[in-house]
Amino acid sequence: MLSLIKRELKLFFITPVAYIFTAIFIMTSMSLTFYFGSFFNSGVADLTTFFSFIPWVFIFFIPAVTMKSWSEEKRLGTIELLMTLPVALWKIVLSKFIATWLFVIFSIILTFPIWITVNYLGNPDNLVIFGQYLGIIVMAGSYVSLGVFFSSLTNNQIISFILSIVVSFVFTISGFPLMINFISQVFPLELVELISSFSFLTHFSSIQTGFFSLKGLMFFISFMALWNYLTLIKFANKE
Repeated sequence: MLSLIKRELKLFFITPVAYIFTAIFIMTSMSLTFYFGSFFNSGVADLTTFFSFIPWVFIFFIPAVTMKSWSEEKRLGTIELLMTLPVALWKIVLSKFIATWLFVIFSIILTFPIWITVNYLGNPDNLVIFGQYLGIIVMAGSYVSLGVFFSSLTNNQIISFILSIVVSFVFTISGFPLMINFISQVFPLELVELISSFSFLTHFSSIQTGFFSLKGLMFFISFMALWNYLTLIKFANKE
């Protein structure tokens, strides 16, 4: 399984596309934080603005990263070779997910200049910021599990990209106040609360404080497990 993870990571870094995606992610995050987020006008040395924008950046960045994970294997015909390896199917599926998640984590780590800048300008609570970084890493895994699943459905990267964006967007905004107010006018309160409970923003709000809630952590772990299981079922049924 470790060899499979190394193989997947190598496929990321041998092409310039990965570096382009990472550069775009970093520049977008910094631009949203320092310019559109009015960071310098706030007078507060923390990364609240940065972490509030991250879920919206993930909606586009992570589908761009995951869109070729299985689609490319299908297009090139290498998926048949991959599936004939003497390795359990769940290990193949999990290694694809872990490698993609590690690449996204690598991109997140490269935003460290933002952290350095905040420490240069003031005295933030670095323990809280560290907790917030761990939070977005866990949340990123949920976006990755979604993207990898939709990549397994088609050999067309564009279709995978669009489907991942749409579903990621739905899971993100389902807990947005405007969305809750809208659906509360149509659906009963119990259903509104159920829909809101699946929102990334709802569970990420507690992570933004820098302290993990067991409920939020379990949600993201369960979410990753569910979508990886669906990917596994998809290929198991095909066999």
